[in-house]
Formats: sequence, structure tokens, C-alpha cells
Amino acid sequence: MLEGILIRGIGSFYTAVTADGEEYLLRCKKKFRHLGQTPMVGDRVRFTPGTGEEEGWVEELLPRRSFFVRPPVANVETLLIVLCPTPEPDFLLADRLLVECRRQGIRSLLVSAKTDLGEDLPERLRREYARAEAPVYPVSTVTGEGLQALREAMGQDLCCLAGQSGVGKSTLLGALTGLNLETGEISRRIARGKNTTRRAELLLAGGLRVFDTAGFSLLALSGVTEPEKLREDYPEFLPYEGTCRFQPCLHDREPGCAVTRAVAEGELNPERIARYRQLLAEVRETWKGRYD
Repeated sequence: MLEGILIRGIGSFYTAVTADGEEYLLRCKKKFRHLGQTPMVGDRVRFTPGTGEEEGWVEELLPRRSFFVRPPVANVETLLIVLCPTPEPDFLLADRLLVECRRQGIRSLLVSAKTDLGEDLPERLRREYARAEAPVYPVSTVTGEGLQALREAMGQDLCCLAGQSGVGKSTLLGALTGLNLETGEISRRIARGKNTTRRAELLLAGGLRVFDTAGFSLLALSGVTEPEKLREDYPEFLPYEGTCRFQPCLHDREPGCAVTRAVAEGELNPERIARYRQLLAEVRETWKGRYD
């Protein structure tokens, strides 16, 4: 048997690439259906190559280090969270993605796209996420600003771009990899992008390994989590743990909360903490209805 990574899947057929760059067309054995397992692009697999014109067979799915359901991709190591001045940045979506990355051990990069528009978004991102362990990379596909620095940050990780529709993920992906990828026009009426990517594929180009996916939006945090756990997904809270008047403290305006005091004293960004409390309210509602 050989070992490789699934780089695309169409219907019941999958393409795996080995470490030496050889591609193999495979089918998936029925045993995976009985086990409730579905291969995803990015999965590491063991497989038997086909002979002649016959396809080979996926024999084993190796353990995943991470996965997303929408889009269905596995083993993401670095997530590029893309924001830009137009459409208006969705900071709450960015916060959800950062929480998901923290929970799955995925490295996160904040990409401020379209810097040629001359807005101050990179500085705002640095200000709001200064202590969130998510470095900011300003880039422009028009001027080329920051593209090489971003490529170097991506390295050989399995990377994926995420962000609201219309921020230019496909254009950025094409600029990073050197590939000519289909992009859609921005609807001027609603200032949102028309999604043009229809399926997930792992691109191996430009010295990078990066997923090309359909729209990547996280409308809700995955799973049902105790409200007390959400604070663990915010690195900026770590210096204040154990210093609040009441324990455990959810940092939701409780009397003597060290995080509330840090906001008042300018140590923590108020917008970032306000969105944390918005997510906390959602987590509480989900937790309350977990048996419904």
C-alpha cells in the first residue's frame, strides 16, 4: 500500500498525491460507509493503486488533526482569515474562526486584503487583536504588497482561506499560487461576492499547499460547549485568570471582574471584548437548549 493526501474528490472518485508528487485516481471501499466515515479533501490515506485503466482503492483514513464541515476539508494547519474594507469587515465572523482555530490547534493569520484602497484596516486589526496570537498581514493583489511575506508565513502548512463573501479570496489565492482561478464580480447592489468555487480542492502550486474551497463561513461555533470554556479560547484573558473576585468568572461584567477592569484601563480592546460577550450569550443559549 501507498500513503498520500486526498487533493480532490468528485462524486465517488478521489485523487491522492504521494510525497513524490505522483497522483492516483481512487474509489472508496464500502466499509467506510458502514463505519460512518466520509473521506475529505486533505485526508491522509493509505491506498492500493489501480492497475491499467482500473482505479485504485482507499484502504484507510489516517487520524485527522483538524476538520471543518463547511467546507468539508481535513487537516488544516493554518487558517488565513481574510478581511477587507469593502464589504464591511465582519469582525464577529473573524472571532468565531479564531475560537475554532484555538479549539482545533490550528494556527491563524489575519489577512488585511485590498490595502491599495488606502483604508486603515491593518491598524485596526493590530489594535483589536494585539493579544489574540493572530498576526496581521496587509496584502494587495493590485500592488503586490505583502504577498511574499504571506507566502513565507504559510510555508508548507496545509492552509485554507476563510472570510465573508466578496473579500477576494479567489483573487488572493490566485496571486499567491500563480494559478488563474475563476472569480466572480462583486454585486454593487448588495456589496457581496458571488461565490464561484464549487468544490474543495487542495492546490499544490507556487511552493504552497492551500485549499481552494466553496464559501467558508462559520455561522455558529461547532458543538455544544459549557459557557465557562469559551474564555479559554481567548489568549488575551490568560494574564487575568484567577484574579477576578468570583471564581469561576465568565468575564461578563461580574463584580470585580479583572477583564472588565482591564478594558476600563485600556489594557484590552473594548470592541473585541464586546464581541466575546456576544458569543458568550450564544454559547449560553446553545448550552441551555442542549437537551431539546
